[in-house]
Amino acid sequence: MRFLKRRPISSLLSVAVVGAGASLLHPEVRDYLHLSSLAAEPAAETAQAAPPAMPVPVERVSRRTLPVYLDYPARTEAIRSVSLQAKVTGYLEEQTVADGADVKAGDVLYALDGRDFETALDQAKAQLQRDNAQVDYLRSNLARGEALSQKGFLAKDGFDQRTSALRQAEAAVAISSAAVQAAELDIERSVLRAPFAGRVGRSAASVGTLVTSGNTVLNTLVQLDPIYVTFNPSEKELASIKAALAKGEVTAEISLPGAEGSDNDRHYAGKLTFVDNRLDPSTGTVAARATIGNGTFDLLPGQYVHLRLSVGDEPNVLMAPQVALGSSQLGKFLYVVGKDGKVEQRMVEIGRTDGDQVAVLSGLAENDLIISGNLQKIWPGVPVEPLPVKVASR
Repeated sequence: MRFLKRRPISSLLSVAVVGAGASLLHPEVRDYLHLSSLAAEPAAETAQAAPPAMPVPVERVSRRTLPVYLDYPARTEAIRSVSLQAKVTGYLEEQTVADGADVKAGDVLYALDGRDFETALDQAKAQLQRDNAQVDYLRSNLARGEALSQKGFLAKDGFDQRTSALRQAEAAVAISSAAVQAAELDIERSVLRAPFAGRVGRSAASVGTLVTSGNTVLNTLVQLDPIYVTFNPSEKELASIKAALAKGEVTAEISLPGAEGSDNDRHYAGKLTFVDNRLDPSTGTVAARATIGNGTFDLLPGQYVHLRLSVGDEPNVLMAPQVALGSSQLGKFLYVVGKDGKVEQRMVEIGRTDGDQVAVLSGLAENDLIISGNLQKIWPGVPVEPLPVKVASR
């Protein structure tokens, strides 16, 4: 310390700054600086305050009944699909609806040239009039023959001939009447109408085409509302489906793959209407079908969809928010608020999901407070301040 008495502190600090390193300092300077740092350490520790508790959103675990669903990839199928063909032969005169149009039952789709059919109808009506006139004459002739036969002026054979002629004429009237009806039916068939509501496809014949009876396909018409959705449950799942059917109607919900969460995310409701009577031994599955309402015609036959079948309910299930679920090498975990207000990590076993919630099979207790936010800023043992509690729900 004699060195310190001979030199002021400012000069010593200058030596410390100018020196090239600690090895260049005077030994007494190094000892002095070391003692000064030791004296300052208690003050620094006193200045450091405990970190404040992190405010975190929390949700309280509760028990509720969880619907049991079976999910399948599925495909839509038209309930009815027909090829539009004319039952009469004639030239196509008009297509009254555009290709791909939505039509109602009874709407006119195509019209053939009807002049030939109208001519045939006029001819049949004329024949009917002639036959009726013949019947009137033969009926009068038979009445006269009956009077002559009673007086003995007409032989029995002559009377029978008049009776037979009248009956033949009446039969001819019936034939002519049927011919009139057939001609009227041909006129009706020259106009093709939609047998049910649906959507037409692309026309296969242009105006002016000679349409042959039962041979020329003009278009196709498919029914879009309702529509079938076919899927293939496994043999193991078939037992759950049959148990649900035994209790009543089994509901189904359809969504389009890839549309979840987007503006085009739409769901279509229906019910299970068919389960086949045998399993496919090569796949271990059975053919099944749901009938789905499609009033807006959004679903088309042959479209791949996602089907969710509701087969029951599971009571008393603990639910937690999916957003709070973490993952590590040891498995899934959740952060909960401990009794001392510090974070606890709980390893959990999870089950099925329902909306933004997930079933927790083990690792949680009812009324635990799950931390659902600020998860990047906390770890086990950190003090936290829970925000107002929410109850886990759908």
